[in-house]
Amino acid sequence: MSSRSSTLRDMDDMSLHETESGYVSGSGSESSLPEIHFTKPHLAFLNRQLQFLEPQDILRWCITSLPGLFQTTAFGLTGLVTLDMLSKMKLPRPQMVDLIFLDTLHHFSETLALVDRVRSKYPLVNLHVYKPDGVETIEEFAQKHGGKLWQSNDELYDWVAKVEPAQRAYRELQVAAVLTGRRRSQGGKRGDLDIIEVDEAGLIKVNPLANWSFQQVQDYIQENKVPYNELLDRGYKSIGDWHSTQPIKAGEDERAGRWKGAQKTECGIHNPRSKFAQYLQEQERKKKEEVLQKALADLEVAA
Repeated sequence: MSSRSSTLRDMDDMSLHETESGYVSGSGSESSLPEIHFTKPHLAFLNRQLQFLEPQDILRWCITSLPGLFQTTAFGLTGLVTLDMLSKMKLPRPQMVDLIFLDTLHHFSETLALVDRVRSKYPLVNLHVYKPDGVETIEEFAQKHGGKLWQSNDELYDWVAKVEPAQRAYRELQVAAVLTGRRRSQGGKRGDLDIIEVDEAGLIKVNPLANWSFQQVQDYIQENKVPYNELLDRGYKSIGDWHSTQPIKAGEDERAGRWKGAQKTECGIHNPRSKFAQYLQEQERKKKEEVLQKALADLEVAA
């Protein structure tokens, strides 16, 4: 019997087994399995249960429960703690969580130096770097989008430098869930953060250290000798692009140095769909509508 016939017979046997048992397993027919999703009651239940667990236990749950799991990071302290915790779990290669780093081309030199130190300390971790589409350097970025785009059109800047590269990464890497470094103690919109969230595109976001304070994070970094950004020793606490990040004063919120003086607390990656993204979506809808109308007009002429 040929290998093809054997394969077809195995598939028929598997289908018959599923039909007879009334159940579907992960090794069975993919067509009969639904996409992973959470209902609102299920999501609320999981958040109630997970909020009492230590971050390591939340990470273990994620690894065994969420396919397509990645960690998004700008190498802030919380993300580094998550990375170190994962490295200590001694996971086999198929279960290791890859990193996604969005290189906006506007990071501090200290941040880029930290990336190299992280690569050295955690050589087994795969790091996927995504840059703004079509450019490799800050000079090329300015030539394509104009100088100081973050001042002239900050929503467009967020889209070009962060949101679009993130969406491209999720699409190309088939990302279904991400680990983030957000915590409630960071203040602002993060004050009522859940452990698990699902965004409007269906992406599952897990915040394993949501319950931790900055001091807990800092203590872990020091006790475990985790490499960190040198800017933290110069008064910075939350570090993003050099043009929108400043040191903070004693008593200020952890993220007070981000977009100082502006009515803004998030870059767009963790916001609902931005106005610019909505604009692009509307333009795409109009384009499809025009194509359809032209096709209908051509049919009428042909008739």
